[in-house]
Amino acid sequence: MDSELQKIIDAIRIGGINLDEKLIEKAYLFAKNAHHGQKRYSGEDFIQHPVAVAMILLEWKADTASICSALLHDVVEDSGIDIKLIESSFGEEIAKIVLGETKLRKIVFQSREDYTAENIRKVLLASAKDLRIILIKLADRLHNMRTLKYSNEEKQKRISAETLDIYAPLAHKLGMYTLKGELEDLCLRHLEPQAYQDLKKRINEKRGERIQKANILMKMIRDKFKENGIDFIEVSGRAKYFYSIYKKMIREKKTFDEIYDLIAVRVIVKNIPDCYRSLALIHQLWKPIPTRLKDYIAVPKSNGYQSLHTDVVTHLGSVLEVQIRTMEMHFVAKYGVAAHWRYKGTDRDQKFDKRIVWLEQVLEWKRKAPTEFLDSLKVDLFQDEIVVFTPKGDPIVLPDGATPIDFAYEVHTGVGNSCLKATVNNKLVSFDTKLKSGDIINIITSNSARPSRNWLTFAKTNKAKSKIRSILNIEAESKDTTDKRSDEDINDGDLKKYLKYEGKKAPIKLSKCCEPKFQDDIVGFRTKEKSITIHKSSCPNIHTLDSKKRVAVEWNVPDKEMIDLKILTKDKIGLLEVILDTLMKEKVIVLSINVKILKQQNQINLKVKDEKGIKIENIITILSSINGITKVIAK
Repeated sequence: MDSELQKIIDAIRIGGINLDEKLIEKAYLFAKNAHHGQKRYSGEDFIQHPVAVAMILLEWKADTASICSALLHDVVEDSGIDIKLIESSFGEEIAKIVLGETKLRKIVFQSREDYTAENIRKVLLASAKDLRIILIKLADRLHNMRTLKYSNEEKQKRISAETLDIYAPLAHKLGMYTLKGELEDLCLRHLEPQAYQDLKKRINEKRGERIQKANILMKMIRDKFKENGIDFIEVSGRAKYFYSIYKKMIREKKTFDEIYDLIAVRVIVKNIPDCYRSLALIHQLWKPIPTRLKDYIAVPKSNGYQSLHTDVVTHLGSVLEVQIRTMEMHFVAKYGVAAHWRYKGTDRDQKFDKRIVWLEQVLEWKRKAPTEFLDSLKVDLFQDEIVVFTPKGDPIVLPDGATPIDFAYEVHTGVGNSCLKATVNNKLVSFDTKLKSGDIINIITSNSARPSRNWLTFAKTNKAKSKIRSILNIEAESKDTTDKRSDEDINDGDLKKYLKYEGKKAPIKLSKCCEPKFQDDIVGFRTKEKSITIHKSSCPNIHTLDSKKRVAVEWNVPDKEMIDLKILTKDKIGLLEVILDTLMKEKVIVLSINVKILKQQNQINLKVKDEKGIKIENIITILSSINGITKVIAK
């Protein structure tokens, strides 16, 4: 038997997986013949790539159709094989998966970015119907990253940046933390080679000392468990990924020595009650850090991850990070939704299906332009998440920065459309209030209430935005609404009026990842497209960008040209929209908005710039004439 095929068969038998070996052998021989004579950048026969992808999937306990599709995933794209031949040879199921993996070839795109975005959209749309497509794509990307060293430097950086932006967050969203960690480390190796090698050297230097400390602490935990009758399965050290250390150093502005004194231990026990008993015993051994205790068992992450996390200060003067979970939780934490195969056809199958319901959102983005699609993906799917609660205690997962409007639409479209007021932790708040994990939100509805165009300026999720646009009959592609009513009322084309920067002139864009607002501390970076992207100075993503392309930028609106307006109003639906429309007609540019809900009335604070040259007294007169405004004060 062929050595590569034998490798696959051995892995199946060692793993104890019940697969159709004859069909897998047929797929291997078909792929080997199709790729005959083709080589990879490393000089190896091309067939070694699909075999490697299949081997990764076997580690994830994949099914027969997935392994066959992994072996065949490049034959249509790279060997000119017709998909109908795949269907006639291997059946409709495998053909559909292979077609989902095949990149678009017949369409001409304006840029590489559009091409990449459209192929990612194609994969995700297909994955919404069959999850195996995205899992094979991730295995494919992992092997490509493992062998990226054979490509030129430009390709290494481009593929690594794409992986860090799209594929690592996808792995996180799917709960595949081992995959996410390896992908991020491989990206760091190519994007920041000096930082990567420095971390590698420092970690190796302290390995002995760290192992010695960890062994002492783990023995104390084991002894404590035995004394108290905890029948644990495993107490072991957990290696921290280079990228997570690097990000923490950047985020917290700490040195390696300050970060890497944190030792990680994983505890696996037999059942949930033992998880909580173990936590109590560890807190008896050492003092916990209150802000670092997380209960993901009671409130799992949206991808299904469950575990108890705690950081404790040990007698050795070091911080110990402990994760406590059951064996089943550990399996899900390691394989994420790939654990789905384990429960296929059982009553647990439905619970795993709920963890990928977010893929259905992609179906709503079919008509978006390619780059807009990627922006939607990053906002709705890849941003940091918060968990908030309904008054009944049901958890709702939202992206960081979400507002009560996003919450309302996440609960139900009808709740969003009839939203009148919102309370957070029993306090009345404005609709643009940013929610925090643990908040309890109550939406007060009314049959007479109706969404406002202004909601589009602060709604975070694309689900909320699309529902608002739908009921107001606003075209989703139209930039009109967001441009006129953004918090700064500044669109990309007008940025030159409000920003000054060093060096050569270039188009300016606001970063979608951190959404800088007027008068935020900001920094710019020149891009390959020869534009300047503006980020908040606190944006964590700037540390992954090339510091040599950094540009000093600052807001360029003299104080004497700005007017602060304080508007006191009655609580009237749609009033803010009327104010903004009025100012826009008078050519008064709104630079920032802040709304405060007071006991007797509301207060709207605006920072404006008068482009037309009308007197401030006239602005006050015009605004004061609006029904619902009780007073206008200019500063």
